[in-house]
Amino acid sequence: MKEFIGRVVAPGCVKAEALVSHGGLNTLASFQKALQFGDKEATCGDQNNPDLYGKKMKGKALCLPQTIGSTTGGMVLYCACSMKRQPACLLFSKPIDSLAAAGAILADVWLDDVKMPVVDSLGDEFLAYVKDGMTISVCENGRVVVE
Repeated sequence: MKEFIGRVVAPGCVKAEALVSHGGLNTLASFQKALQFGDKEATCGDQNNPDLYGKKMKGKALCLPQTIGSTTGGMVLYCACSMKRQPACLLFSKPIDSLAAAGAILADVWLDDVKMPVVDSLGDEFLAYVKDGMTISVCENGRVVVE
């Protein structure tokens, strides 16, 4: 078990199974099937991300360095939340970009029945330590426990 402390972007507590990407998350490519084609499990459709491609993202503790892609990133995250197809949480090793932060914050503020805690700046050691299938607990203060 190891603890990491990051910065809270969207508050909340959750316990979920880790899904790890060592490359950036292209939000549009990753969530396109979930948003446009009715994939309720949010199976990653980004063929350029071998860590995530074909894996179910809904309900997972999505651990990643950063997001990549176009200006649609924030709206994609917000829409995934509004359709209840979001990861359990987003955990960034690096500082979050403004577009992903906007989507996470809008979902937190505008959606009453959806939570997707987001913590960033967890550090490179976090991403080196966490592996798919590990149990992750996220606490309100930005503490992330990996078991």
